[in-house]
Formats: sequence, C-alpha cells, structure tokens
Amino acid sequence: MFKDQSLKSKAAFFAGFIFCSNLFIPLPLRSASALAAWALNSNGSLKLRTSSGAKLDAFYQSSTTNIGERVWVDFPGELSRPRTIKGNGLVKEIRLGKPSKGKTRLVIEFLPSVELEASKLKLIGTAPNTWELKFIGLESNSFRSIEEGNILRNSIKRTYEKIKVQDLDFTSLPNVPYGKYKVVIDPGHGGSDPGAVGINGLRETDIVLDVSKNVSKFLTYKGVKTILTRNNDRTLDLQPRVSKANNSKADIFVSIHANATRGKRKDVNGLETYYYSGYKGYSLAKNIQKQILIVSPQSPDRGVRRSRFYVIRKTSMPAALVEIGFLTGMYDADLLQQKAYRDKMSFAIARGILNYLKVLN
Repeated sequence: MFKDQSLKSKAAFFAGFIFCSNLFIPLPLRSASALAAWALNSNGSLKLRTSSGAKLDAFYQSSTTNIGERVWVDFPGELSRPRTIKGNGLVKEIRLGKPSKGKTRLVIEFLPSVELEASKLKLIGTAPNTWELKFIGLESNSFRSIEEGNILRNSIKRTYEKIKVQDLDFTSLPNVPYGKYKVVIDPGHGGSDPGAVGINGLRETDIVLDVSKNVSKFLTYKGVKTILTRNNDRTLDLQPRVSKANNSKADIFVSIHANATRGKRKDVNGLETYYYSGYKGYSLAKNIQKQILIVSPQSPDRGVRRSRFYVIRKTSMPAALVEIGFLTGMYDADLLQQKAYRDKMSFAIARGILNYLKVLN
C-alpha cells in the first residue's frame, strides 16, 4: 500500500495496488533481495521485476525546504550492495539500501521543485513478478532513463499459450460408470443481467456460458448426463435455476461465474471455489479448485470457501460455485479473453467434477 510519511498536510494516506499470491512465504532474514531489476523510464514510470509472488510496500513523503518529494518501495530479502545512483533532470538521486535486516528499499528522490499528484500514485502488479508505478504530474522526458538489470528477463508472461481445442486429450479425463451420473451446470447471470463487465468489455455472461457449454461437452464425452440451466444469453432468475436442478434429481450442481472488484482494481486476480455445507459439497469444491489452479498456476489461490450463495444453499444435492478469475484483473482478464484458455479452464472443471464422482463409485 502507499503510505504517507509526510508531516505536512499535502498528502494523506494513499491506497496502492498490490499483486501478491496467497502462497507468499516470507523470505528468511538474510536471504537475497526479491528485487531483481528496476527501470525509471523517461516517460515517468518506474518498472520493477521481483521474485514471483513477492509482497511489496510503497511509501510517499512530501517535500521540505531542502529535500524534494520521495517515493520508496520496500521488498522482502536483504540487499547485498547498498548504493546511491546520481540522477539527472528532475531526478536528484536513487538510493538502494537496507532499512532493516531482511529488507531492501528502493528510494526515488526528486528535486525540490517537483510536485507529483500524490493522490494518484499507485503501485500496480502487472503480473506475479512485474510491477509499474506511474509518476503522475511528472513531465515526460524531463530526465534520462535510469535502470539496473533486465526487466524482461525471466518475466512471467501474462498471455497464455495458444492451443487448439483438439489438442485437449479427452481420453485423459477420469473414467466413471457410463450413464450413471447426472450433473447440472449453471452458467451465471445472462440476458438483462450480464454480471461483471471487465477489461476490454469482457462480460461475465458470455465468458461463463462458453465455459459451461464446454464443461458439459467434456462430461458428456465421459458418459455423464448434463443439464445446462441456460444454453443461450437469456435472463434467468435464481429460483428457476434451483428448481431445475432439484427437479432433475441430479447428483451434483456446479455454478460457474467470473469475478470482479469494486473500483475495477486491475491488481486483484485469482481463483476461488465456494460450497455451502457438508463434506460432499466441500469435497466437490476442493476437487474443482485443485484442477483450475493447475491450468493457471500463476493465478493467486483464493481458496475453497464457505458461502451462502442462493444457488448452492437451496439446491438439494452437493453443490459448488466456481469463480474462474477476475474480469477486472489485468492477469486474469488477459487469459479469459482467450478462447483456448477458456477451453482449458472448462477441461479442468470437468476433471475436478469427474474426480469427485470417482470417489462416489
């Protein structure tokens, strides 16, 4: 988060954007710094490359009579070689140091004449190991670029490998007795209710309908009878979904959704699966969560959670609701807009369902 260290009233507290994995493990006190490379570009942006899943803290301090405005970022892991780098133009200097054992600090200090728009400072995670901070209010090309290391080296790509549907090996899916099980697949939202709308206009109703149809196709291939609560973009209330599931006497119910954040925070990404009650519901959710994480290992694991969502609370069979990523998240949205990735996500959900059904034999 951005935290104001100023004694003046010019800038209060700033909420920064931090991308971090739930699987982050603090580094030992004397371990190497998580900061791998940095670049302060002449267009007024600071770019960072870190170890994957590192947790960062960012701070701002307003100017005094003799000292210019400063922004600094703290990283886990201890710096091996503290140093000061002379700036140019509006940048006075850049310092890399050890504020305490087990930490690294990167400080950008500007000339006293510089006035940043401090309330707009945001450290944004663009991928699990890359970050960007734009200095709003800093005139472009007012200094020459300064950098250490290669930002692109070993960076984790946000785009997913382009694959074709036929590359998915249907025969690798778990086997269950042919014709024994019935599964209701519920694509969330639809019609007048598009659900979440994310980056590049991605609509939840479209994404989850595509994924749900493919889950149905994969399960059908393995001899599971499937029922879709909707198979086109139409308005459907919650109760009709529940009634359709209960009347079908299905073995399980799986509702498929895509997430969003208030304020459309691009730094928030991740996968999560919900259940309402009982060991069977939990086991179903856990099996699905495990498989979707395999498809997108760099997505934060937001876990298996208990919730009172209507469609999983009112259905009479074991039920789960899976959130396949944040349409507002930079990392997730980049993947979900790709048809090939959605096919793999569908394949993973189907595998999770089949793994659960295998245990029932």
